[in-house]
Amino acid sequence: MTFFHKHPYQPFIQKDTTKLIVGTLPPPRFSTGDLLEKDVDFCYGSYYNSLWLFIDEIHNLNFRYDNSEEAIIERQQFLIQHKIGVCDIVASAEREKIDASDLGMTNIILRDILGYLKKYPNIDTLLFTGGNSKNGPEYFFRKHLKTYNLKLEVLSNEVPRIHQFNMNTESTERIIKTVSLTSGSGAANISISRLPLYKHLKARNPDFNTFDFRVMQYREFI
Repeated sequence: MTFFHKHPYQPFIQKDTTKLIVGTLPPPRFSTGDLLEKDVDFCYGSYYNSLWLFIDEIHNLNFRYDNSEEAIIERQQFLIQHKIGVCDIVASAEREKIDASDLGMTNIILRDILGYLKKYPNIDTLLFTGGNSKNGPEYFFRKHLKTYNLKLEVLSNEVPRIHQFNMNTESTERIIKTVSLTSGSGAANISISRLPLYKHLKARNPDFNTFDFRVMQYREFI
């Protein structure tokens, strides 16, 4: 018996949105309504994903972490103010095990991200919350681009990797940049610990940790 994992949230995009955060799917409990005490019922609401913790630290926001409507509004107001949207790339998937593993997804249906980019012409940057490992957001987006006969061009191979692609039409020239941020999940801690930059910073300051590393990385883009 498989679990049908449907994305619980519609994309959050405004007319003046310039950056779009793109992940995969929130943990299944957000689709079943079995939230934990510190979860927020909104995009990236898992307290253990940490995206909002990074943003909170960068902008000193003192967010609420609970199931309240106020916690949702705080995050929506931040996104609107900073012209940031959220549009995860997976619309639905099936799972043998009810967990949050990207690798556990099968029969995956993707959202039409390029359709949203056409609808919202001010968007010029996609922020992937994960890289090109199998079933990560960049991985799916590459597959999505292929259906439009488009592909990513490398701008920087350093973490976070930066690419661009050309969405030119006959009447407009439009280049979209993509940034593959290190995932906020605990599983990414191992890959962070292997990075030369992290090792260097850790050697200089033994108290420096993987949370600090992500905050440093995300600060440039969010």
